[in-house]
Amino acid sequence: MERCPWCEGFDLYREYHDTEWGVPLRDDRALFELLILEGAQAGLSWATILKKRENYRRVFDGFNLERIANYDENKIAALLADPGIVRNRAKIAAAIGNARAYLALCSQGRTFGDFVWQFVEGQPIRNRWASLNDVPARTPQSDAMSRALSKAGFKFVGSTICYAFMQAAGMVNDHLITCPRHDEIDAMRVS
Repeated sequence: MERCPWCEGFDLYREYHDTEWGVPLRDDRALFELLILEGAQAGLSWATILKKRENYRRVFDGFNLERIANYDENKIAALLADPGIVRNRAKIAAAIGNARAYLALCSQGRTFGDFVWQFVEGQPIRNRWASLNDVPARTPQSDAMSRALSKAGFKFVGSTICYAFMQAAGMVNDHLITCPRHDEIDAMRVS
């Protein structure tokens, strides 16, 4: 048995694959962080974002939603000057707007976890892909999530980004069947 081939190349990537990717995630703050990082990845590789993740956590105040929602022009300028993150004005603005959209969603009495997990009816979809070529870039579920997030005011939440988010957050098990993590992830349940 061998790992999914996408994670080979450097130790941090393998560690992420072996310990995080595909593990069902319900923590609201962690889900928000993941959504922001997946949006930051647009047009880039996940390896690039993974290498910058710790700096994102630092400069985005541990992904504290209230703080991010209140970022002003001075903070935006500091973020745009920080080489430790993707310095893209639209992506930074989306992170701030997404924090505001998240808080508005939660003010309606819903948790972010419940909101995003509804698209897989609360339990991971257990796929059985034999090859990376079999894995889709988007699905009807990611299309629906993208539409709902956009309607709620979120940005950088296209269907492909949503599907990558769903994979990383364990809403779908897209480890290849030849990967040892496939069966380990399949055995996990969402609480």
